[in-house]
Amino acid sequence: MSLINDLNWRYAAKLMNGKSISDEQLNMVLTAINLSASSYGLQPYKVMVVSKPETKIKLQEAAYGQLQVGSSSHVLIFTVPLKITEEYIQNYISLVAEERQIPEGFLDDFKKTLETTIVALPTDVQQAWATKQAYIGLGTALVAAAEQKIDTCPMEGFDALKFDKILNLEEKGFKSVVMLVLGYRAETDTYANFKKVRKTMDNMFEMVK
Repeated sequence: MSLINDLNWRYAAKLMNGKSISDEQLNMVLTAINLSASSYGLQPYKVMVVSKPETKIKLQEAAYGQLQVGSSSHVLIFTVPLKITEEYIQNYISLVAEERQIPEGFLDDFKKTLETTIVALPTDVQQAWATKQAYIGLGTALVAAAEQKIDTCPMEGFDALKFDKILNLEEKGFKSVVMLVLGYRAETDTYANFKKVRKTMDNMFEMVK
């Protein structure tokens, strides 16, 4: 029941107290994201980790002034490639071969599958698919943070084009899609005391026989 207790404790913090999480805690969250599931194991996203106060304030301004951004310990911005290319796939194939100590030729069929099912997609469809994978990582991060009693707030409410400019993402070949702020809830955040509202289990799930 420990996991359920952690998830009951978690909420979308609207104001952080400015206290920093430890390097060890941050690494735990980032490692959890890195171990998260993704289609084909491709991990078609990259996470920008921002802790510099000046940059967080710029991001807050581009997030319509939402205070949890500037008052957080860290801001994680999930980004996806502007284009998943054959080179991107080749780099992944080389990594698989290296980690599993097998010849790359053994992965030719797998490589062809990735090229025909992902590289061949229109760019906007690629980005939509990659975004779905990023959201899986986001969900894993929420659970990992809750387990450590780190407060979070997942956020889509920001000007992505401004974020991309602040972080020079276009030059790096990426675009921002969603962010997660990490830190500790402020005592003045009234949302911390709100009762969690969820569907009943019967309404949420239907057992198919």
